[in-house]
Amino acid sequence: MNKLRQMSIFAHIVEQGSVSAAAEKLGLSKSVVSQHLKKLEQELGSSLLKRTTRRQTLTPMGERFYLSCKDLNSLADSAWEMVQAEQEEPQGRIRITAPNALMDVLVAPVIADLMKCYPKLQPELISDDKRLDFMSNDIDLAIRVGNSPDSTLKQKRLGGFRDQLCGVVSLQNQPIDELPYIANVWQGRHIEHTFTSDSEAAVGFSKQASCITNSIHSCVALIKAGAGIGVLPDFYLKQMEPDLVNLMPNHQLPMNTVYALNPYTHHTPPSVSLCIRSLEQRLSQELFN
Repeated sequence: MNKLRQMSIFAHIVEQGSVSAAAEKLGLSKSVVSQHLKKLEQELGSSLLKRTTRRQTLTPMGERFYLSCKDLNSLADSAWEMVQAEQEEPQGRIRITAPNALMDVLVAPVIADLMKCYPKLQPELISDDKRLDFMSNDIDLAIRVGNSPDSTLKQKRLGGFRDQLCGVVSLQNQPIDELPYIANVWQGRHIEHTFTSDSEAAVGFSKQASCITNSIHSCVALIKAGAGIGVLPDFYLKQMEPDLVNLMPNHQLPMNTVYALNPYTHHTPPSVSLCIRSLEQRLSQELFN
């Protein structure tokens, strides 16, 4: 590490024309800069500068060595400028995972808007109802329903939604406990719901699922085909499936909380912070209340 510092200081001495000018440029004392130059020449076993009281010139070895030191400083400057530019304008790759329902209605529309505003942003979206491992899947941001037990991840509450028991219109007046139930795989085979109301008594619901599917899309397809009933997020019904109806309009299920998780414990990348803010704003809109 000292070698890199000595090389950087040497390049500044050459470019500023003297040890004194380089010291002023770097905010160091003249003696410190002189010691770095002396140590560098000692370790190289070669003189790099010929100096008098009024001027300095490079030795042949110094001329060749300076070119490498100059490139070193240019590379360092470029690295700093790159990071500072990203602080000003979010850019580069960001890998985001979310459940299918949240990806369709929440994440994808938000990312589409951000891509228009920040053309250097390079999102990679993974729609999966499983909770993917951050490290093995190189995830930058995960949108999940429910709190995560992993204390190594930074979590932020974005908002919430409620599931609604839904079906086709023709099932509205039929007893729900007599209808086939279409379950997503995360629900399991045995279904238990408690519907509450501000004005009516709570309603318990217990049933074995007639069909289990591993994605919201196939679950929706079966419900729309009249194969049975099932729960879908309220915002998903409003935006994606207006033909399906809430079969318990006077009751509601418990609130589901949506969290944004990321693995950056200290300095969150600007692109991740931007996505979290935008998702929180989107989820707080009336559409999702």
